[in-house]
Amino acid sequence: MFFEIPQNLILMTAGAFLLGWLLSSILGSMSSRFKARKRDPRDDRIRSLEADHRVAQSQVESLTEKVEGLEQEVEKANDGIEKRDNVITHQQEKINKTNSDLKESVLKTRELRSELSDRATQNLKSEVKLREIETELDVAQASTDLIATGVLDYALTPEVKEVGEGENDEDMLDASDITKAAT
Repeated sequence: MFFEIPQNLILMTAGAFLLGWLLSSILGSMSSRFKARKRDPRDDRIRSLEADHRVAQSQVESLTEKVEGLEQEVEKANDGIEKRDNVITHQQEKINKTNSDLKESVLKTRELRSELSDRATQNLKSEVKLREIETELDVAQASTDLIATGVLDYALTPEVKEVGEGENDEDMLDASDITKAAT
């Protein structure tokens, strides 16, 4: 080597380094203990709040996903409700139309019933008049036939007396006898 260093000097240098290292590690551990005792409580509070913040952010993300899912479900439900409302409205319109048609039909039916009853009444009256006319025609025809056959000749027949005069009822001509004779 270029120059020689005495061996004592090397040992002393190595011992000084070793001693310095020992002293620095002892002082470092003592100072860290002292610093640990002297730690600011605000630092702990900050770390605690940071941890709470991270937890809250993860919860916010999960809740945001849930909210988005619920919003989609609400949209689907609103679409379903809107479709049902449309169907209900359509059915209500049909019901209202059917009700109005039914009311009109009932009114028309009542009118037709009253007209039918009027016609039935007129028909009965016409039948009664027709029977009366037929009866009158039959009586007139019978009288004509009796006159034509000479059975009913007023000049030849005895006078008919009224029932209250005490005469026999046999002398009176009966309308039923006349109709029997005509047939």
